[in-house]
Amino acid sequence: MKNITFQNISDSYQLVSGAKIKSKNYDEVYELGEYDGNKRGYTLFAFEDGLRFDDFSVIISEYELMNNYMIEVVKVNRMAA
Repeated sequence: MKNITFQNISDSYQLVSGAKIKSKNYDEVYELGEYDGNKRGYTLFAFEDGLRFDDFSVIISEYELMNNYMIEVVKVNRMAA
């Protein structure tokens, strides 16, 4: 995952399903899943070499994500209105 650039999470609107998430303290990369309102957290799936592993997932709170994880930088093309 050396070709993915990560930045700090500054806003909860950055937390979209499919985004790559990396811990600030470790080199593991995860793929962000859907928000689960019943469990009050986001699902993180293990992600390695371009593959998402659905057999392992964890639920993590938005607070934990914003303080201890970084998100991939995505370039967005905006159309002029």
